Amino acid sequence: MGSGIAAQSMASGLPVILVEASDQRAEDARERVRRAVSRIHEHDDGGARGRSGFPEPELLVSTDLAQVSGCPLVIESVPEVAELKREVLAGIAGIVAADTLIATNTSSIALKELQVAVGRPERFGGLHFFNPVPASSLVEVVRGSATGSETILDFVRFAEGLGKECIVVNDSPGFATSRLGVILGLEAIRMLEEGVASVEDIDRGMILGYRYPMGPLRLTDLVGLDVRLAIARYLAPTLGPRFEPPRLLVDKVACGELGKKSGVGFYTW
Repeated sequence: MGSGIAAQSMASGLPVILVEASDQRAEDARERVRRAVSRIHEHDDGGARGRSGFPEPELLVSTDLAQVSGCPLVIESVPEVAELKREVLAGIAGIVAADTLIATNTSSIALKELQVAVGRPERFGGLHFFNPVPASSLVEVVRGSATGSETILDFVRFAEGLGKECIVVNDSPGFATSRLGVILGLEAIRMLEEGVASVEDIDRGMILGYRYPMGPLRLTDLVGLDVRLAIARYLAPTLGPRFEPPRLLVDKVACGELGKKSGVGFYTW
C-alpha cells in the first residue's frame, strides 16, 4: 500500500520519501514504485509528465524515519496492528514540524486508538486508500474526534490532487467501506463453507447481478486473507458476532494460503 500511494503521488507530480523497514525492502520498494509509475503513465494520458518533457519527481527510499522530518504530509501505512501503528506514528510525530499533517492509512482501526500517539490530534486523521491504489478511484477520509476542519480539507485537496474522489466519514471501527466490504466478504466465505455455490459462481453472481467490478472472494485474495482475518478479529469484539471470521478463513491463513501474495487463496494465482 505504501508503494502504491508513493507511485500515485509521483505520477501526480509530487516528490516522495518512502521509508521501509530494511535495506532489502527499500530496494524492492524502489523498483516497485518505478514500475507502478510507468504503468500509470502508460494508461493515463493526463499523468504523462515523465514522457512529455517534465522531470520525473524525486523519489527517496530510505530506512531512516528522520528523512521525513521536513515533509508537509506523512502517511503511515504499516500493517493493521494497532501497537505497531502507534509506535510508528509516535516516531513520526517526534520529528516533524508542528504544522505537519499526519495521516494513517488504516482500513479498520479506530482513530481514537491511534491519535494518542500523535500529540497533536487536530493535525491527524485517516487517509484510507484502496488496493491497488492506481486503479482505485476512492479515498476514504476519516475524521477523528479531534481532527481539525482544515486538516480534513487539506486531506481532501491532497487526494483530489492525485485524481481520486473522496468520501468523508466519522471515526468508527471499520469506518464505512471496510465495515461493509468485510461483512460481504465474510458472508461469501460462509456460503462457500456451507456449499451454497462455488468460488467462481459466488463471485460471478455479484459481478453480473450487482455490477460489482470483481467478486468478494477474488477481492479477498487481492487484499490478503490474513489482512481480512485481522480486520474481522478486530471488528468482532466491537461490532458483534456477525464479524466473527469463518473457520474456512482461519484455516486458510493457518496453512499460508493468503491470496495473491502467496500464490494461493480462494484462487490459484
